[in-house]
Amino acid sequence: MKDQFEVWNWVFPERGPHPCVIISHPDLAARARHVNILFCTSQQQSRKPKPEEVVLDTVDGLDWETFVNCSAMWLVESSTLFQRRGMVSHERRLAIRAKLRNLFRLMQTD
Repeated sequence: MKDQFEVWNWVFPERGPHPCVIISHPDLAARARHVNILFCTSQQQSRKPKPEEVVLDTVDGLDWETFVNCSAMWLVESSTLFQRRGMVSHERRLAIRAKLRNLFRLMQTD
């Protein structure tokens, strides 16, 4: 069973295996054949995050500081996710939600 904001691994085309964050609604993520995910870097970073990225680290189940890219969602078969890493912390969930709202212009009003 998979849940929103869990961190898993997935094999990204042309990038290979990387961590990812499930972003699908919790009711759907638990039972859906497909889920939306966000790409995470897999190597230690020696740069500051880009405007579209949120920093995750060991608190979130990763081995080191990692950037989650909020500018694109990937729709993948949930059965292809492997090796659950952990769960994004509450503070960083709020940061990811805010980043998605800003990047996709999902404000309450126009």
